[in-house]
Amino acid sequence: MRPSRNRAWGHPYLLGFIKDFSANLASEGYATLLIGDLAQPRGGPMLSGHRSHQLGLDADIWFRPSPPYQLTREQREEWSAETVVASVNAPWVNERFTAREARMIELAAKDRRIARIFVGAPIKKALCEGTPASDRGWLRKVRPWYGHVYHMHVRLECPVGSLACKDQDPPAFDDGCGEELTSWLKPPKPVKPAPPPKPAVKPKEIMLSELPTECLNVLAAPSRR
Repeated sequence: MRPSRNRAWGHPYLLGFIKDFSANLASEGYATLLIGDLAQPRGGPMLSGHRSHQLGLDADIWFRPSPPYQLTREQREEWSAETVVASVNAPWVNERFTAREARMIELAAKDRRIARIFVGAPIKKALCEGTPASDRGWLRKVRPWYGHVYHMHVRLECPVGSLACKDQDPPAFDDGCGEELTSWLKPPKPVKPAPPPKPAVKPKEIMLSELPTECLNVLAAPSRR
């Protein structure tokens, strides 16, 4: 999506994952994927957003399913991603978060190439509530992060042989459904209204009697022509 941004570039390791992931999802009868930003042709920081999309190992995968036809370039520029969260600051998902979206995240998290996945906190909550106790190991890779209610952000581990690539510390070894998630779901603290502006104070007029003696002497001196 958004081909004009020229952010459809990535390490072959990432492109291989996306192709495999899309094929696996399609084999289960789900719609194919809409891919958001990957990286720039030579990586590095972008002019706007995405501090993490610099190594060619990160991908934004939209939750919105693709239609059963090929999108035109114009459609890929104009279509918008769709949130799967009820509303701003709401701790639950909406009707767009279906079995497909949950399965997308699960399939990705179970791929050995994936280091972590970022989703909105309400999405993580829905996954925690819907995953049986016998199969929760993959949840540790799914961590809450701001703004990820339209897409999931996948980050791959460093490919073998990429000596300049350094992996981040692995996520915690719990399922992430306890205190960490609770802290993300707390409503934001109310913002105190700014105090009303103070009325402008009229500057005090300076009286002649308040001037220094030197100033009074200058004023009292006879003028010269």
